[in-house]
Amino acid sequence: MIRKLSLYARAMAPRGAPRYNPPMCGIVGYAGSKQAVPVLLDGLKRLEYRGYDSAGVAVVEGGVLTVARSVGKLSCLDDLMARRPMLGFLGLGHTRWATHGGPSEANAHPHTDCAGRIAVIHNGIIENYMVLRDELTARGHYFTSATDTEVLPHLIEEELAKLGPATAAAAEAALADAVRAVIKQVRGAYALAAIWAQAPGSIVAAKKDSPLVIGLGERENFIASDVPALLKHTRRVVYLEDGESAVMRADRCSFYDALGREVEKTPSVIDWDSAAAEKGGFRHFMLKEIHEQPRAVENTLRGRLLAKDDGRLGRETGLTREILRGVQRVHILACGTSWHAGIVGKYLLERHAGVSTQVETASEFRYRRPVLAPDTLVIAISQSGETADTLAAVRLAQNAGLKVLSIGNTVGAAIPRQADYNFHTYCGPECGVASTKAFAGQLTALSLLTLQAGTARGFMPVEEAREWVDELATLPELLRRTLKLDDKIREVAAELREAAHVLFIGRGVNYPTAMEGALKLKEISYIHAEGFAAGEMKHGPLALIDPRMPVVAIATRSDVFEKTLSNIEEAKARGARLIALCTEGDRRLRGKADRILEVPAVGEHFSPILNILPLQLLAYHVADLRGCDVDQPRNLAKSVTVE
Repeated sequence: MIRKLSLYARAMAPRGAPRYNPPMCGIVGYAGSKQAVPVLLDGLKRLEYRGYDSAGVAVVEGGVLTVARSVGKLSCLDDLMARRPMLGFLGLGHTRWATHGGPSEANAHPHTDCAGRIAVIHNGIIENYMVLRDELTARGHYFTSATDTEVLPHLIEEELAKLGPATAAAAEAALADAVRAVIKQVRGAYALAAIWAQAPGSIVAAKKDSPLVIGLGERENFIASDVPALLKHTRRVVYLEDGESAVMRADRCSFYDALGREVEKTPSVIDWDSAAAEKGGFRHFMLKEIHEQPRAVENTLRGRLLAKDDGRLGRETGLTREILRGVQRVHILACGTSWHAGIVGKYLLERHAGVSTQVETASEFRYRRPVLAPDTLVIAISQSGETADTLAAVRLAQNAGLKVLSIGNTVGAAIPRQADYNFHTYCGPECGVASTKAFAGQLTALSLLTLQAGTARGFMPVEEAREWVDELATLPELLRRTLKLDDKIREVAAELREAAHVLFIGRGVNYPTAMEGALKLKEISYIHAEGFAAGEMKHGPLALIDPRMPVVAIATRSDVFEKTLSNIEEAKARGARLIALCTEGDRRLRGKADRILEVPAVGEHFSPILNILPLQLLAYHVADLRGCDVDQPRNLAKSVTVE
C-alpha cells in the first residue's frame, strides 16, 4: 500500500489494542541528489539479515511525505516500488523482524503522526510506550499499529506544536529540538531517524543502546544500522554514541551531545568494501562464509603471532602482561554461538593459563545478582558487538568495578565501545544469520589470549608456547584441507535430510563443539538437534537411541579419546546411525561408525577450530537439500539488539 501524505492530511483509523512488540530491524536513510528509493532499497537488501518480515520506505518531495509499506521479505516492497514508483531525494527505509506479535502492514515502519507530516523508523524498544500511548490517545492522537515505535512520531508532533509555526529556514532546527525533547521522555533502547514534510532537506537521528552509523559521501550522506548498507557509496563513517543525535542534509552532517551542544566527530575509514558483503559466486552467504574461515583465522592471527612475546598484543588490546598477572579469575559472558566459544575458552584458560574461569549466558548473568570478586576479568564475546543481553551484562560488571575485555568482529559496535579492552578478530562482514567464520575468529582470539595469559603468568612453559605459535600458524592451511571434505559431507547430508532428530556428542574441549554443531543444524534446517557431553549419554540421552536416531560423534585425537570411543560403542550397540569425526589416519573407528569424516591432525586445544567446519558444512547441506532459507532462517535475526 502507498499513502501520499500532504501537510494537512489526517490518517484516520480505528484504535487497536496495544501489544508489546519490540522490533529488531535494519534502518537506512539518504539525503543527496539521487532518487532516494533505489538507494534505500539497496541499503535494505544489505541489511535484510537483521530482519525480514516486513519493510517500508518514506520520502519527502515538494512538501509532501509519501510512505509505502509491505508484509514479507524485501522483494515484496521491491515489487510494489516497481509498480508504483516514489520520487524524492530524501528518505528513510526500514526492514523489520518482529519479536512479539505477527508481521503486518500496519506494524511495518515507517510510522507517521496523525497529520501525516512526520515519519519515523526505529530499532530497539520503547519500554514505557504503553503509558505514553495511553496519554497520547487521551489527548486525541490516533494509532494504527500495535508497535511501541508509533508513539515516537506522535510525540514529535506534539513537540513541534509547542514550538509553534516554523519558517522553512527554522524547520530543521525545530525538528532537531523536537526529537531531543522526545528522547528525554522515553525509556529503553532506540536508534531512530525522523523526517518532516516541512523540513524537506533534513533527517534527524538519535541513538541509545542500539547501533547507528552515519556514512559521509560527496554531496550526499547516509544513515544505517550497520556498515554494509553504506559501503557501495562511502567508506567514511561516524558512529553515534549513546545520547548523541545528528542532523543530516545532502551537503553536511552535524552532531550533538545529549544536551544539544554541537560536537566534532572524527570519521572512521572502513577497510573492506561492498564486494566483501556479496556472495562471490557461492550459492549462499553461509557457504561463502564457511569457505572464508581460513582467511578469517589468518586475519585474526595477523601481526599477533610472535615467536617471542614482545608485548605487542597487550599494547593492541590494552590488556598487558602486567594486568594479566594480576587476574585471579575470568568470567566469560556471551550468548548462542559466542557462548559455545566461551566454553572452549574456559577449557583453554584453565588448562593452559591456570586461571579459574566461569562461563555464563549473558541473559542469565544480569538477573541472578552475581557475586563478583575483585581481580576478576570479564570477557564479553559477541559477533555483532550489539547483543543487548551481553551489553547489559558488561555494564553490570563495570558498575561492580570490574574491567571488561570485548572479543568481537565488529569494530565500533556498542560492546567494544563500552569495554575497557578490545580484541578485534577482523573476520570481515558475516551476512548469513547463522554464525560461522565469526566463531572461528572467536576461537582463534581465545587461543591467542590463552597464549598471552599463560606466558604472562608463568604457567605455560616457553617450549609449549613455541609449539602453540607454530601450530597456530598452520591452522589456515589445515582449514583449507578440511574444506576438501565438502563432497563427502554432502553425501552424508543426503542421508540425514529426512531425520527428525540428531544427537551430537563430544568430550572435553569438543563438548562445546558438539553443542555448536547441533545449534547450526537446528537453526537452519529446523531438525531438532542436541549436543551432549559424551560421558553424559548413559545418564539419560541414551534412552533416545534407536535405529532411526543419527548420532554425530566428535572423536578426534585427545586425552579422552578412549572414553569417547566407549561412548560411541554404547550408541552403536543400541542401533544408532553413527557419523564420526576423526583424525586423518586413525583406524580405530573403522567398523564402529557408518560414516567417517577425517580431519587433519592438530593439537587437542585447537581441534574445535577444525572440527566445527565439517559440522557447519553438514548443517548447510542438510538445510539446502531440505529447501530451507539458509541465510535467513525463520524466526531468527543476525543482531539480537533487544532482550
